Amino acid sequence: MAEDLKKKEARLGWLMISPALTVLAIMIIYPLFYNVYLSFFEVSLIGNKTWIGLKNYETLLKNGAYYQSWLMTIVYLIGTVGGITLLGLAVALLLNQKFRGRNLVRTIMLLPYIAPVASVMFGWQYFFDDRGLVSWALVSLGFSEQPINIIGNPAYAIWIVIAFDVWKHFPLTALLILSRLQSIPKDQYEAAAMDGYGPWGRFLHVTLPECWFVMGTVVILRLIWNFNRFEDVYLIAEDRVKTLPIFTYLEVMTGTPKLGLAAAISVLSLIALMTFISIYVKKILKW
Repeated sequence: MAEDLKKKEARLGWLMISPALTVLAIMIIYPLFYNVYLSFFEVSLIGNKTWIGLKNYETLLKNGAYYQSWLMTIVYLIGTVGGITLLGLAVALLLNQKFRGRNLVRTIMLLPYIAPVASVMFGWQYFFDDRGLVSWALVSLGFSEQPINIIGNPAYAIWIVIAFDVWKHFPLTALLILSRLQSIPKDQYEAAAMDGYGPWGRFLHVTLPECWFVMGTVVILRLIWNFNRFEDVYLIAEDRVKTLPIFTYLEVMTGTPKLGLAAAISVLSLIALMTFISIYVKKILKW
């Protein structure tokens, strides 16, 4: 009887999750496998497909700009994910302290995150072009004899894009870490203080371990989001910062669309991202 009951419960469980599994298969699994399928074809605009085997992959791997886009993407990810996490942690620690006007500061902190990208993007562009405040300050202080279009220089544009992304997205990370900080029992800090730990010791042995899971989750989500981020990078720097999404757009969608090549790029990107995530989850988060 007990075994029959378990079988009925198992069938009921599968029946209850079957709608979610169906949606998952339609929205994710089918497009994923179809994308792999398309990567072996040359696809015309009207949908005609010609089998070319691994030619799309060969074309991509022989393109030096593809490897440069990967390098640019890695720099962008390290800068943005590291900056967002560290700044979010610092702001969360600050807002966890009691001070006058704390609620107002928390509200103001959210402004970069909720501000429309298109509106703040123009402000950042103007700030760093040859008419902006930075160029004016460099000329006024004697560091440059003539105005400099910093955002127009690819060597500097990547750092401006990174700074913009950190500024815009750190509030969410700060709020997530702050919510965890406020749930840490006070007696843990009291016990650490009785053991002789000062502020830095309490941070290392109490605060950081308690926030490790939240921070690790934020890092992995931000890696996924920023790896595929297009709008922030393109709107600020256009084609001067060629991360992988920008490279894909310029290579595939300008001129004659190369849908098979786009599919090959997405397949290789997915393999690389999944490999990194699996290592990160196993080694860092220890799931």
